[in-house]
Amino acid sequence: MCGLTAFFTVGGTSGGVRCVDDALHVERQLEKSLDLVNHRGPDARGRWFSPDHRVGLGHVRLSIIDLSPAGNQPFHDSEGAIHAVVNGELYDHEQYRAELSQEYEFKSSSDCEIVIALYKHYGVSFLNKLRGEFALVLYDANRKLFLTARDRYGVKSLYYTMVGNRFLVATEMKSFLPFGWEPEWDISGIREGSWVNGTEMFFKGVRRYMVCRNFMTPEVKTYWDTEYPDKKTVFPHSEDEVIDRVRELLLDAVRIRLRADVGLGIYLSGGLDSSAIAGMAVKLVQEGTQLGNDTSGERSKIDCFTVQFDKDSGFDESDIARRTAEWLGVEFHPVYLDEEAIASRLEDTVWYSETPVANVNGMGRLAVAEAAHAMGKKVILTGEGSDEHFSGYSDLLPNLLLEPDYSWPQSLNNQRDFAEAWKAMEERNKAFSVIMGDVTAPIQRMLNNTTLCSRLAPITNLPYASWTDQLALRDPATAFAENFGAQALHKMMEKWHPLHSTQYQWTKSVLVNYILRYIGDNIDMVHQIETRPPFLDHHVTEYANNIPPSLKIKYDPENKTFREKHILREAMKPFVTEEIYNRTKHPFLGPIRYQEGGPVHKRLKQLLTEENINQLGFFDTDQVQSELVKAFRDKDGVCFQRVLAVAQYVVLGQRFGVKKAHEPGRGNTSSESHSQAN
Repeated sequence: MCGLTAFFTVGGTSGGVRCVDDALHVERQLEKSLDLVNHRGPDARGRWFSPDHRVGLGHVRLSIIDLSPAGNQPFHDSEGAIHAVVNGELYDHEQYRAELSQEYEFKSSSDCEIVIALYKHYGVSFLNKLRGEFALVLYDANRKLFLTARDRYGVKSLYYTMVGNRFLVATEMKSFLPFGWEPEWDISGIREGSWVNGTEMFFKGVRRYMVCRNFMTPEVKTYWDTEYPDKKTVFPHSEDEVIDRVRELLLDAVRIRLRADVGLGIYLSGGLDSSAIAGMAVKLVQEGTQLGNDTSGERSKIDCFTVQFDKDSGFDESDIARRTAEWLGVEFHPVYLDEEAIASRLEDTVWYSETPVANVNGMGRLAVAEAAHAMGKKVILTGEGSDEHFSGYSDLLPNLLLEPDYSWPQSLNNQRDFAEAWKAMEERNKAFSVIMGDVTAPIQRMLNNTTLCSRLAPITNLPYASWTDQLALRDPATAFAENFGAQALHKMMEKWHPLHSTQYQWTKSVLVNYILRYIGDNIDMVHQIETRPPFLDHHVTEYANNIPPSLKIKYDPENKTFREKHILREAMKPFVTEEIYNRTKHPFLGPIRYQEGGPVHKRLKQLLTEENINQLGFFDTDQVQSELVKAFRDKDGVCFQRVLAVAQYVVLGQRFGVKKAHEPGRGNTSSESHSQAN
């Protein structure tokens, strides 16, 4: 719902800017950093600086709850000692407001103001009380405590880096540029895929999350982590009890996300997740829950937006989504995305998402956000997080069969059953290899033979220049495993069922650093759309994580078939069509084959010139050019994805003004950087 920039100066315990000119200079830097994310918050802007200008907080606001000026940020306590900026939405704020009203003087009805009140009541443990999608910075002047945090699943982004002796924190990395940040490629991180698997980014010195005390070097801490039960512990509830509880929790997660003082809609695809959210929203509205600022109580006022690709592309789900909308009685708005629409949005998608992802989904997300904004919406409910917690991805299936599921005694429990199920799985996934390939034996043992790391290889398998091999200190599989840390790896090896281990890996890597960035908040906010994913409500996920693997993916030994998201399907059955209830999972993906000479081909040729590729410095120009030809002449989908990723790095390099990467020993020159284009 907003954007933020903050900084603090590292070193010593006193002293700040040397003169008035220095103070004005840092104020201008903060102002320019907010200019770069003004699209995130055009409704209001606020800044606060400590008297010595060692600390600064900046905020741009998109008004969602309490549209009055009282909800503008930064927030301050009555003593003027505690200050905070918050991006996102915090639910259950009415409850905390009532509980703490006797000890804290609230100045607004904004949900985000509870951050200071909760901090004053609970100390730093207040983070565990927050429910919602958020990123925040809080500064306690009395303790010299500078604290940053984001929500449990990273729906909202938060980055930090250091320029000189000043630590910078921002919603988007582009906000660092006015402070003198000169981005450089982190070749080791790019080759190892660390920007997907860990806290590092593809730029040197840029990371996610931190906390600092007394102006010292920041430290990273975790206030919450995903947890799963011991795989040997028998689950104590019946299948019917689980279905009822999942339905109850999801209805509550949707209910609280329908609250807003502005227009609200839903992104609808042809899948179970978004269809279920739309269905639950209809039920709640008919029962009297208000839909945003609409007081009519009519389901026909629920607007659903769908990306529509070409009908013959093999990727279009708009017909299915239309049938769901008609069955629910809601308004249906298809947003047509042809080649020209994809090509015209490519560069902006990369600039705003700050993520190079080898598909066109981000362009589709940008288009539906634009359409929702044009219809006066500011809040949209989405379906991210369901596949990770209820086992919807085909990549998860082999991991169900790596070990018996002792938590559910009715599941497969003998070698014959296992052999038959494994054969059935291979038949269903003929194109899916579960062989770990080049993954070394120690890594296989470390990950308890789970298969995800081998499936993620295409993300980092790009046409790199040969000299970068010397900087790939770890192969991507090793980096993938080691980035989880010793404690999580121990649980994967000894405690968790392999299916749960794989869900953990996906949630901590692809979901947070890939999916939620490329088709998430940063894209949605280009058109001032706050997206809310009910499936990532931690009340839902913490319960889902305890459901036995054999209930998430259910095997039918008679028909030798698997049913992904079994429990979720049963829980959502009252809210979806029979077609959706029975439909096999189809990931939301855009086309990967385009016409030679068409708009997408032309745009990629403009980006992938020899000069532009050479300016990056770390790709093999000849190989990129060869794969560009194959992508369109031969309709090679793999080549298309690889060259699209390279083109996205070109856009990042140009827009961020990144220095050319050089083989170690050759050195960089300041003249070899691009100018930032926005």
